[in-house]
Amino acid sequence: MNHPDYAALEADLNDLLGPRGVSSDMRQREKASVDGSRMSPIIAELLPLGIADLVAFPTTAEQIAAVVALAVEHGVPVTPRGKGTGNYGQAIPMRGGLVVDTSRARTIVGIDGDTITADAGAPMNALEQAARAEGKQLWMYPSTVHSSIGGFLGGGSGGTGTIAHGTNDMGFVAALDVVTPLGGVLQHVEGEEALGFVHNYGTAGIIARATVRLEPLQDWRGLYASFPDFTGSLSVLRTLGRLQPAPRLVSADTPHITAQLPPDDAFPAGRSSLRMIVDASLVAAASAIIEGAGGRVEDVREGAGVSAAISVLSYNHPIEWLQKSEPGVYFHVEVSGDALIDRIDEVHAVYPGGLLHVEAGHAVPIGMLAGVYESPEAVYDGIAKLNELGVGVHNPHQWNVDFRLHETVALAASTDPAGLLNPGKLNPEYAGPTKGAIR
Repeated sequence: MNHPDYAALEADLNDLLGPRGVSSDMRQREKASVDGSRMSPIIAELLPLGIADLVAFPTTAEQIAAVVALAVEHGVPVTPRGKGTGNYGQAIPMRGGLVVDTSRARTIVGIDGDTITADAGAPMNALEQAARAEGKQLWMYPSTVHSSIGGFLGGGSGGTGTIAHGTNDMGFVAALDVVTPLGGVLQHVEGEEALGFVHNYGTAGIIARATVRLEPLQDWRGLYASFPDFTGSLSVLRTLGRLQPAPRLVSADTPHITAQLPPDDAFPAGRSSLRMIVDASLVAAASAIIEGAGGRVEDVREGAGVSAAISVLSYNHPIEWLQKSEPGVYFHVEVSGDALIDRIDEVHAVYPGGLLHVEAGHAVPIGMLAGVYESPEAVYDGIAKLNELGVGVHNPHQWNVDFRLHETVALAASTDPAGLLNPGKLNPEYAGPTKGAIR
């Protein structure tokens, strides 16, 4: 087996990017080799899963392509990285090699009608700000609002805006510029061809630039409510999520999870919190629904930052606060289905100390079910029990590509026959829970 000459690759990358554009320093290599996978006790027990030999920091989409081309020329594995906010080990370089940190390639190219184009490292909140300046808004963005567009498309799924638009493979992407080992240059893809590079962790091609959908800017309000117990929040979640125009987000937490969130007068002690990003025209209607079910509106807030403030308390984030408050206790699985509301006591009982964070999803409620961690076997046994209850489950304790797997395997066979792109993440035999279980 030939061992790549990393010194030669580093020299070539230095010529391309300059001395600040490549690093073999161990601290930089270690920093580039971790993500948010410590949220999973199963993955955390296996760390470190890999350490980069080199890290490159391209600043444009064209440089991303040139970096990949150099790595391929030297026979070096390539792992793409955005802001490192993923939770499943997608950006860990399991076989070492080169990590391409795209976070400095953050140019927003521009807005054209109902789309915005940006290089892969552009933060989602910067795209949203640029859209707002033109009277537009993004279709959706993740709960980690500073994550990159490339990372969100390559490893993310949905978030704020999902109620109206579903997940990021459901029309959000208009076009991509990608680079593959065989091409070595930017390749422009649209439609179904672009979908082949979404949510596969860069295993078939690395996203260097993206064009995504915009819509007219709405006048949003942040509505904060509370109920004496979680059942009250659940009783109105679906009704609120079906309001038209659709809310941008509706989230709710048990009193215990609520108590772990950052202090806020809108989170009264001992009560279940419900938060929503709602069109200003529907504040009165939403308030009436909440109060009619025994809830209380704690505050209604406005301003450009209201969406971000509520977004960062959605999806994985309440579970992160729970884990921070009680280190080493909780794990979670991603769940969906009407059973989250209709059979909540049974859902909570699947895992010891069961606690649900819930969202109004695109079709059915979705959420994060936390429980006290015992063992990998107990986690997997619980997934089977949840399925029996009619709950869809996505497993955040594994790093295999789990969206359009067979299509991705076939695509990667043509774009990356040597298997240099993010090796270790594309397993043709994977048969576990898939991304498609959560909508």
